[in-house]
Amino acid sequence: MAEGKKLVIVESPTKMKSIQGYLGDGYEVLSSVGHIRDLADKRDIPADKKQAYGKYSIDIDNGFDPYYVESERGKKTVAELKRALKGADELLLATDEDREGEAIAWHLLQTLKPKVPVKRMVFHEITKDAIQAAVGNTRELDLALVDAQETRRILDRLYGWDVSPVLWYKVQQGTSAGRVQSAATRLVVDRERERMAFVSASYWDIEALAAPNRPQGLDESFSTRLARVDGAVLARGTDFDDRGELKKAVLVLDEAQVRELATAIEAAAEASVTALESKPGTRSPKPPFTTSTLQQEAGRKLSMSAKHAMGVAQRLYEKGFITYMRTDSTALSTQAVQAAREQAVAMYGAASVPLNPRSYRNNSKNAQEAHEAIRPSGEQFRTPASVSSELDRDELRLYDLIWKRTMASQMSDAKYETTTVTLEVTAGGRRAEFTASGTVYTFKGFLEAYEEGRDEKRSDADKSDDQALPAMAVGDVLRLRDVEPKGHATSPKPRYTEASLVKALEEKGIGRPSTFASIIDVILNRGYVTKRGQALIPSWLAFSVVRLLEEHFADLVDYDFTAALEDDLDAIARGEQKRQDWLQEFYFGSTDHVGLRNIVDNLGEIDARALNSTPIGDVATLRFGKYGPYLEVPDAANPDGEPRRVNIPEDLAPDELTPAKAQELIDAPVAGDRVLGENPANGKLVVVKDGRFGPYVQETDPPAAEEVDEATGEVVAVEPEPAPKKRGAKKDAAPKPRTASLFKSMSVDTIDLETALKLLDLPRTVGIDPETEAPITAQNGRYGPYLKKGTDSRTLQSEQQIFDITLEEALAVYAQPKYGARGASSALKEFEADPTSGKPIKLKDGRFGPYVTDGETNATIPRGEDAMEVTFERAVQLLADKRAKGPAKRPAARRTTTRKPAAKK
Repeated sequence: MAEGKKLVIVESPTKMKSIQGYLGDGYEVLSSVGHIRDLADKRDIPADKKQAYGKYSIDIDNGFDPYYVESERGKKTVAELKRALKGADELLLATDEDREGEAIAWHLLQTLKPKVPVKRMVFHEITKDAIQAAVGNTRELDLALVDAQETRRILDRLYGWDVSPVLWYKVQQGTSAGRVQSAATRLVVDRERERMAFVSASYWDIEALAAPNRPQGLDESFSTRLARVDGAVLARGTDFDDRGELKKAVLVLDEAQVRELATAIEAAAEASVTALESKPGTRSPKPPFTTSTLQQEAGRKLSMSAKHAMGVAQRLYEKGFITYMRTDSTALSTQAVQAAREQAVAMYGAASVPLNPRSYRNNSKNAQEAHEAIRPSGEQFRTPASVSSELDRDELRLYDLIWKRTMASQMSDAKYETTTVTLEVTAGGRRAEFTASGTVYTFKGFLEAYEEGRDEKRSDADKSDDQALPAMAVGDVLRLRDVEPKGHATSPKPRYTEASLVKALEEKGIGRPSTFASIIDVILNRGYVTKRGQALIPSWLAFSVVRLLEEHFADLVDYDFTAALEDDLDAIARGEQKRQDWLQEFYFGSTDHVGLRNIVDNLGEIDARALNSTPIGDVATLRFGKYGPYLEVPDAANPDGEPRRVNIPEDLAPDELTPAKAQELIDAPVAGDRVLGENPANGKLVVVKDGRFGPYVQETDPPAAEEVDEATGEVVAVEPEPAPKKRGAKKDAAPKPRTASLFKSMSVDTIDLETALKLLDLPRTVGIDPETEAPITAQNGRYGPYLKKGTDSRTLQSEQQIFDITLEEALAVYAQPKYGARGASSALKEFEADPTSGKPIKLKDGRFGPYVTDGETNATIPRGEDAMEVTFERAVQLLADKRAKGPAKRPAARRTTTRKPAAKK
């Protein structure tokens, strides 16, 4: 670094490039690539520190002092930063302006120990004006924010490392508990419990088309619905509670009554208008995006997961297209308000904006950082069309959403008029009243630009009609046609989607919007929740975990308690509460609070069997075991005997396991255990079975021969003569039967003997390589079908190729480069050049899964991460970690020791 330059440290390599261009030659901009150090793992604590820090990497008896260590990647980054710092005359810490960013800056300060002046540089958007303004308006490091981040990190370590072991022993190894993940899991489980307890109620009504009695009347038809019969209000879905009982006095008609009435109304064919009411109304735009609302809308409108949306938003921010994407604020700067209003006027006219600019209050329960709302960057907004060539598909879609929402937030209210009409018809001696409503927008206002999406409604039957009604007057006679009885059933609350779960987390104050994506990612990867379409379905494992926490750690999964922790962290961030005092009370307790340590030390007995059991009516008991959930059915003939076990289909949601469904599973013929025939090569029977790890075929010995006892006339079995045992063979040793798993395309119901024999004979020898004279075999493995020649393996495209591929085709596969370079790029994704090697990074799919590479270093994508959501920064970090580890070490050769013969007696 040239003498006299200023060193600027940011978090991400993408920011580094953009900011360097804005600051010029007097500055050198480098990246920390996120955190450089974290709480130590137990193995990284020196022997002389073990007693104080050994359990948590935190000295809980001395002010909860944390023990930090640099990561392997962090060590290399620090070395590079120290070299650059030697020639600098000033250090600018330009990490994000939130708790995590402030903590990263503090860790850099603690590790680098600079001898030059240090300033904190903050900005909310990466534009030339914003960056140059930030350089001229630096501040000191905010130690209160650092304390809040450190408290959260210590809190999560104590919570997780004290509670998770209880789950390992009582529920399942590999399970975990977390301050926010457990509360989020409970939300999803609670919703499923509501669905399981829900009792559906049925009700009937009548729908009909009505039209004015004039020549063009048919073209003006509108939909109506029966509302009252003889003055009594007809039941709607909202009139029933979740137990299927009425909440108020309304009329419930059964199918026969409704059909009889519909026939009479159709015969009458005419109705008169008895009431007509019109009401004006207005709709106001929603505030500009916060982190939470952006995740919700990206889920509703773009079908993006919260994690994916945040990854795309991160790229847009770092490329300079939007402001900082982790924010609770709905405020816009004066320049942004002006830009939105000017653009709205240019596109939709002067009437599209109100006289005075709009401002919004933040309704978030735990609003935190003082950023601006998420908006297009700059003092003039670029339209999506003008930036389409600079963004990829997802970036453009999300930018378009942010641009529209920001502009709409400063536009005029929409104005509409809702008309409600009541029609009366006398039929079959009864007075039936139909109603219809229609809405007409007289001024669209902000709706010209944007309308917020909606979460799934509970009942389609109760949605109001959105239609235009023709001109009518009281006393007019209308014609009725297409009179149709309609049966309805109430439905339970819809399952959470990622969007609605984010909304619930924010409303309850659980976690921070910036962490919602990672919270959802954790509960999905842990197997607590799975996705069916957009719906989040809890597993039976989640039921067991939540039940244990509710019964023995009630406070820790209480929604209000979890939100109160966030309030306390806010108080620490504002400097109103001391980190050490708060942790002392949380962990060791006080006169009015039971500490975590006391809860863990006084758990008492936990009945693991009861914890993992759920009665399914009187039919069976669902149990959750080592290999997952199953039904346990007592043997009626032998109550004291071993109960029968029945597997539960993987795709069956908990609320779908009703007593009736359980009985159906119990009564169903056992899948598998079907004899396919005899193997002509050895006389053994070939049977297909459905095991705990999937369907498979197996060879078994044929049943014993039978003969008739002449004295008694009974059929007796004749045991086959046992094969002579080899000398020295172990007593009772028996060869294991041959087995083979079915391909994914096969079914236990349709597989035949010929296919089963092919499976049992795998691996299949395709032929001999004429050059090396080595056999080439085709087989199925953990990572799918492949060819093998000595130690050289090649992936096959389908399982069927294992049976079909010829020697010529196999040789053609081996003639190709091993990792697919046939003309077009084999990369799943391509990124910019790696800052260390200077070579472009590519995301590829290999035999052992997806990985990133710069042509020199390969780094596997960790299990549980979605490869297609890997960002450039994550790729850089993975490669840096791999380089820091160095080449993989070969296992040392195993030493063999020759035992001395025992001394003769």
